[in-house]
Amino acid sequence: MRRIIIIILVTFWCQNLYSAAEADDGWDDDWENGFNDQPVIPEIVYPEWFKKSFLELPDDISEAVAAGKKGIIVYFGQKHCAYCKALIDKDFGQKDIEAYTRQNFDVIPINIWGSNEVITPDGQVMTEREYALREKANFTPSLIFYNAQGEKALMLRGFYPPYKFRAAMEYVERGYYKEESFREYMFRANPPPKFEMSDMNEKDFFMSPPFALDRSHFQAQEPLLVFFEQQDCYACDVLHSAPLEFEETKKLLTHFDIVQLDMNSDIPVITPNGQRLTAKQWADQLNLFYAPTLIAFDERGNEIIRIDSVAHVYRLKNFLEFIVRKTYVTTPDFMNWRFDAIFGGKKLPPIEARDGGNVNIRDEMDEPPQGSSN
Repeated sequence: MRRIIIIILVTFWCQNLYSAAEADDGWDDDWENGFNDQPVIPEIVYPEWFKKSFLELPDDISEAVAAGKKGIIVYFGQKHCAYCKALIDKDFGQKDIEAYTRQNFDVIPINIWGSNEVITPDGQVMTEREYALREKANFTPSLIFYNAQGEKALMLRGFYPPYKFRAAMEYVERGYYKEESFREYMFRANPPPKFEMSDMNEKDFFMSPPFALDRSHFQAQEPLLVFFEQQDCYACDVLHSAPLEFEETKKLLTHFDIVQLDMNSDIPVITPNGQRLTAKQWADQLNLFYAPTLIAFDERGNEIIRIDSVAHVYRLKNFLEFIVRKTYVTTPDFMNWRFDAIFGGKKLPPIEARDGGNVNIRDEMDEPPQGSSN
């Protein structure tokens, strides 16, 4: 009985938090509609309160805990990434978010192309680039929240508007990650409407039901792209404007089988691996907490890559190119492919492990040319 009462109180608190944050978060809808996700010039400057770390992360965690904080946030970024600038300006630029972050976490920046040596929270020694690759920081900014024990509490890949970012910090700081997934937490904070408030955005290329997506028995001719959306979704409306109307994007989409699902609905789906689920059950299984989320599957039903954060024109185009060109077959790491695509095939220096787990970088390159993988 006591547990039920606690759940009810927490749910009520979450709903109030979400509503208040969404109503008064300093968010600018015009900014999101007009957001240009091309590389930014000049390079991004970190806030002065980001920690000046030696990248010995176990020590950073110990120092944060000794200062009364809950842990650290490792920020994987690039110096010319428009989404990283959005995180710094639109999220950390909110006074309450800055204050809450500084009170509860130390933020430690990692350059995803960097060659500086890092001691990870689990004691491994590697370069910044190796660390970013290991954690699949495909879309910058990526953030990992580590708790006082050095355990990963949450990872966010990409940029999220302030209300979602606040919720993520609350989710970790208050320890809800120990009891439930971030999707479950956000579902309590922002339940779907009980009555239909607006129709889903329609496109001619969306397949009609029934959604028999099984590819586990017979290989399909084209990759599959699933749009997980929801009703009354402003971010979904933005996706269906400029990003999906970009001519190059429309051409790329012709190479996919494409399905749109309401991630909170009970519509039946046979998933790419042959399971019979509802759209909501599938979204629960995939732990989806952001709408819209786009997930690509290959011809045999294996997940290739997903975008579950804000994605505008160029990030979406790059995401689709990675799949259509089948680059993932030979270069499964999206971030390495983007580096090669942007910088004319110039390779990062090879990394060789030495005894003791240290690394040796041959022909070291301090910085990649100006640009961003986004």
